[in-house]
Amino acid sequence: MDNVERLIDWLEGTRLSALMQSSWAWPIAECLHFSGLVLLVATVGLFDLRVLGVGKGIAPLAVHRLVPYGALGFAISLLTGISFVSGTPDQYFYNPSAHLKVIFLGIAGVNLLYFYVRPFRALRSLGPSDTAPLEARICAFVSLFAMAGIMLFGRMLTFFRPPARGIFF
Repeated sequence: MDNVERLIDWLEGTRLSALMQSSWAWPIAECLHFSGLVLLVATVGLFDLRVLGVGKGIAPLAVHRLVPYGALGFAISLLTGISFVSGTPDQYFYNPSAHLKVIFLGIAGVNLLYFYVRPFRALRSLGPSDTAPLEARICAFVSLFAMAGIMLFGRMLTFFRPPARGIFF
């Protein structure tokens, strides 16, 4: 038995897994997951669009004040996502859609870190009708692209059911 199978067996034996499989926990978690995603995309997506030039007339930092709500949405989605993985771990560990979703989450995370280390500083001095620097616009595009990938492959998870453990990895 390899380490992935041991982890799957362990997850399947947790109380969280039992809860997710035998109650209203799964549909409630789905509603919360979707709500968190909406909160994230609505706030961070709006900020990204402003950085890309949509909504000139509004200072980028005025829109950026909404981003903490997006962080809350991400936290909700992360916690509910962990509960989904606990509920049916083989559906995630052996699913190429899950792997791609994690790759896009990684892209989003690296982009976020880079954005706040480099181009965000330049946005602090921008007025309502100013154009964001190219570096910030590239980060905003990557952010939107990553969110689209996360949503696409998250949705694709439900259409692909791995037939057995170990088929792909």
